[in-house]
Amino acid sequence: MIKGLAVMNSNKKMLVFIGLSLGLQVACSNSDGKDKSVTTIKPVATLQEIMLSVIDPNVDPIWNSVSTVATKDGVVEKVPSTDEEWNTLKNHAIVLIEAGNLLQIPDRHVAHAGSSTSIHPVELQPAEIEKLIEANRKDFNEKAINLQNAAKLALVAIREKNPDALLQVGAQIEHACEQCHATYWYPNDKRPTALNTLGFKSKNPTYELLRNPPQKIALVSLHKPASLNN
Repeated sequence: MIKGLAVMNSNKKMLVFIGLSLGLQVACSNSDGKDKSVTTIKPVATLQEIMLSVIDPNVDPIWNSVSTVATKDGVVEKVPSTDEEWNTLKNHAIVLIEAGNLLQIPDRHVAHAGSSTSIHPVELQPAEIEKLIEANRKDFNEKAINLQNAAKLALVAIREKNPDALLQVGAQIEHACEQCHATYWYPNDKRPTALNTLGFKSKNPTYELLRNPPQKIALVSLHKPASLNN
């Protein structure tokens, strides 16, 4: 009964989130001044907050849902196995898709005044990132759409309950994230990266550090199939 109530509450929250997102899209489409009754959108959360509060909590469960872990007792395969687990992943994928719309809303600051997004010497400061995004808004929006498209593929894999496809799509989501960060957060990091078997660039060293604090990097590597580490 408790699990049932938890799922119901989760679904209610999801419906509220989707409703708000759809409302934002409608408002955006009418923000050209033709419909004066539509209130102009004024984003409150920064890009940093969207990433920490919306994207990260929903993309991490997708990335961690399928893994191969080597232990002293042998290799442990982790995949979603119950309807509840697949439904939870579905909710995460839907929020991640809608997060792409939040990223495209104009006039959203990168971070609050006085805040810093940098934990690596090559990463730009918030004001520099914001200026770069505004100068290349079309490209930034296209990268947000790339994230959406990858998340949509994840949703298909989840609905089909296909862990192999979900693993492959997880790499596409990460590629979309890295391409955006490499372009706008640390464009001056020119260190070469190797190609992996999926045809995407392997993790940029700076992106690896930004996504995973030093104490977590070793743990993350254990969850990656051998094919992704070549």
